[in-house]
Amino acid sequence: MDDDLLPDEQTEATPTAHVGQLMEILDDLVLAVREARSVPLSGNVMLDREQLLIQLERLKDLLPEELRAARWMVREREAFVARTNEQARAIQQRAQEQARQLVSESSIVAEAVEEANALVRRAEGEARRIRLEAEDTAEDRLEHLEVLFGNLLRQVREARAEFHMARPAEPEVPISE
Repeated sequence: MDDDLLPDEQTEATPTAHVGQLMEILDDLVLAVREARSVPLSGNVMLDREQLLIQLERLKDLLPEELRAARWMVREREAFVARTNEQARAIQQRAQEQARQLVSESSIVAEAVEEANALVRRAEGEARRIRLEAEDTAEDRLEHLEVLFGNLLRQVREARAEFHMARPAEPEVPISE
């Protein structure tokens, strides 16, 4: 998977999955483990490795686009913040250069300093606003992913608990005297 693709470009290459599809694949995997033949004299089971790998690859391919988009959004946010900071520095530098040029003209000095400061304040305010919006968007996406992964983790734990409960008890060995 190419992580450098934009989310829209990845959507075209990767099918969108619904939670129902993901659950169906997980159910198939759990069923395969439950119905797997036991290896004699051990707690292990025999599984069709190829079939299991196919199901896992299918599950990976159908994971929600939000996972890919969140990673892309974090990178884009960082790049955007860096560009915004650079623009703010450039605006500030231009404002300072303009202020130095106008210092020689005493009647315009106060106005130039005020305008330069206003430009800097606006640039800093705009950079802060943009940064906060990007952080809010990333936070929303990450919160969504946290809930999704929490649900998946809970389901995996339940499946494991059911798997462990289905194990037969160890046979008692008679003690001979």
